[in-house]
Amino acid sequence: MLDIFEILGPIMVGPSSSHTAGAVRIGRMARTLLGEPPVKADIGLYGSFAETGRGHGTDRALVAGLLGMKPDDLRIPESFSVAKEQGLSFVFHPAELREAHPNTAVLTVEGASGKKTKVQAASIGGGRIRVVQLDGVAVDFTGIFNTLIVRHMDVPGELATLTKVLSDGGINIANMSLVRDRRGGSVMTIFEIDQPVPAAELEQLKAVPQVLGVIYYEKEDD
Repeated sequence: MLDIFEILGPIMVGPSSSHTAGAVRIGRMARTLLGEPPVKADIGLYGSFAETGRGHGTDRALVAGLLGMKPDDLRIPESFSVAKEQGLSFVFHPAELREAHPNTAVLTVEGASGKKTKVQAASIGGGRIRVVQLDGVAVDFTGIFNTLIVRHMDVPGELATLTKVLSDGGINIANMSLVRDRRGGSVMTIFEIDQPVPAAELEQLKAVPQVLGVIYYEKEDD
């Protein structure tokens, strides 16, 4: 059954929920996953994004999202000039991918600190997105939930400790996935959760032994 959001789509600056609103959210997600405002962005476009994206404003929408704008921000059509004012440089080019969603972007972004991250995500309709790769690791999350991405070492009891921090804080896990590069190596655990995560719980997660980093994405109000 479709919900009202899927029927009507998001509140947005047009012309297309997939090419504009979804693209803004992909850019915002990349900004969040970087953990700081980006100053450089290499943006690969695939499929329909590459073929018709310019006419639909996909390029401006992605840059708008990198600047922290939301889909209803009236500055989206002027995002290129805003990026220049805020010191964000960017380049676009076609992306060579296999069996990817037709509305896919690959963003490699860098902050002033020198930190970099690479995000592959697709706009799947109605302004919604799906992140499928993060720093070369296959993932699967959408941003329709509040999302925690915890990087930690693969040691016994680590996952139990992380879930206990959330449980003790009254935080309910809707979905959880775990990806590791090798046994005993590093792990990326993704928690999609039903409510916002207070700052106290975020600090507790960061303080857990063997945790390498915590990224928190708070979903937009629909």
